[in-house]
Order: sequence, then structure tokens, then C-alpha cells
Amino acid sequence: MGRDYYIFSNGRIKRKDNTIYFIDENDNKKGIPIEGIERLHLFGEIDFNTKFINYISKFSILISIYNYYGFYSGTYYSKKKNVSGIVIVNQAKAYLDDNVRLQIAKSFIDSAFHNMLRNLRRHENVPKDIIDQIIDERENMNNSKCITELMGAEGRGRKKYYETFNYFLKEDFSFKSRQKRPPIDPINALISFGNSIMYTTVLGEIYKTQLDPTISYLHEPSTKRFSLSLDIAEIFKPLIVDTVIFTLINKNMITKKDFIIEEGLCYLNENGKKKFIREFENKLNTTIKHRALNRKVSYRYLIKLECYKLIKAIIGEEEYKAIKVWW
Repeated sequence: MGRDYYIFSNGRIKRKDNTIYFIDENDNKKGIPIEGIERLHLFGEIDFNTKFINYISKFSILISIYNYYGFYSGTYYSKKKNVSGIVIVNQAKAYLDDNVRLQIAKSFIDSAFHNMLRNLRRHENVPKDIIDQIIDERENMNNSKCITELMGAEGRGRKKYYETFNYFLKEDFSFKSRQKRPPIDPINALISFGNSIMYTTVLGEIYKTQLDPTISYLHEPSTKRFSLSLDIAEIFKPLIVDTVIFTLINKNMITKKDFIIEEGLCYLNENGKKKFIREFENKLNTTIKHRALNRKVSYRYLIKLECYKLIKAIIGEEEYKAIKVWW
């Protein structure tokens, strides 16, 4: 299995024969081990040309690009090798069938609620009445008759979930409410950055399957976004992103010095991004004993399994039921 490779500095990528180099602004040159990479993440201002693109396309490497603040801009991926017209046709049919679409979307969010509640129940000082309100919204979501109702219940439940963070995070990381555009404090910056990395991680696993990343069920498919990665990421954000944030803060692995605040915008500096990604990678590589497979699998592999479960559902082999934490 290939790995992720991250470049944070400004510079340029050059190909010489069958070797790829990154050259920073001080002309320091470093080889990039293309053969061992599946996903390349570019955070700096980096120049490259079509010679580089053509070469890495042979290895089916995804390139995810992030802007100055670390927010996801887009992904380049070469022609998919693992394709199936049957899967794509059935994926579209499932979207067009209101009942099937709603069932799949509910499963995504029911799993997300389950995993959020699992996080909260590990902290004794979270008020029971807030947990009960989240449980109520979970029930409202499962009783919803359309995607709009479902999204409303999910939004209210997640708002309550975020309200609990102040009960168990260190006091110097106070958190008022979720603010995405733009993030205004360190917690919002961590959530936004983590979600961006989660989306690209899910996209990387979708790319290995026959699924089309633009046909989704919870989020409305649209142009210029891989909306299925947003769908599947809902399951794993509380399971991976949020637990990484809790660890970084409560174990003093990240401090206020790892953030930049300017003109009402808060974002991670280079050192902060590196700290987050190091812990994020550790989480993805953590293994658990899978009940059905009866063997150890990594968190990253759980994402891939979720994609294959969805394929089985849309081709009619079994009803889709998203993973819920049992460990």
C-alpha cells in the first residue's frame, strides 16, 4: 500500500529522467519517492509542468492542492483503471430512487450520530441533557421523509455536539460555535483543516474502487466537487478528525503558537499543520480487530471497506448499513 506525501514549502517540482525532485525557494533539492506514493498533498505555492503530470499519471497518484490557509482547493487524478459501467449506472439509479437515496443518506448520518455520541460518552462531565438532545435529533433524522428534513436534524444535532467541546477540552482552547467561512478560532481552524484532509483521504479510497465520486446521496451532486467523498466523510469525521483534535489539545501536542490569526481568520501555521497530519496519519494507521473479517484492519482500510459496502448495496446484493464503532 502506498503512502501519503506532503509538501509544505514553496518551490517547484521537476522531473529529470525517471526521478522527481522538489526544489525549495533556497534551491535545496529533495527526491520524491514516486514509486511508494499513492497521494501527494501540496500546501505551498508550487510550480510543476505537464512532464511531471504525465509521469505520475503512470502511477495513478492523486494530487490534492490546498490554498495558503490550508483549505482544500481541488484534486487531480489520472484516468481511473478500476472502472465498471454497471456500478456507475446503478449508482445513478440509486440516487434517482428517492427511497433508496434517503435510506443510504440516513445510514451515513445515523453512523455519524452514533460515533459522535461514542465520543461524548467517554467524558463524564458532558451534561446528560445535551446528550439527550443529540439523541432526539438522531431520532428526528431517522424519521425524516426527505433529504432536507434529514439535513436539518443532522445540522441541529451536530451544533449540540460542538457545544459540548468546552466541557472536556483544555480551557485555553475555548470554543463558542462552529464557524466555517472563515474559521475564527483555533478549534474551528482545526476542524476545518481536519475535515479537508478527511475529504481527500476518502476520495483517495473511492478512487481505488469503481464508484464515481461525483454521484452522492446525502449531499446534492453538483459540478466541481466530489460529493460522495463528503457523504462518506460524515461517518469518519467524529471517528478520526475529532479524536485527533481531542488528543492534540488535551495532551499539549499543539499550542496557540501553532496558529495564525489575522483579519478575523484563524488558521494553522506550517508547524501546526505538520503536527496535525502526523497525528492524523497515526490514527489512520491504527488497527482494530474487525468483527466480521476476524482480523486486524487499519482505520484507513475501514474507509475502503465502506466504499465496497456501498457498491454491494447499489448493485442490490445487500442493504447499506454504515459502520458504527463497537470498539
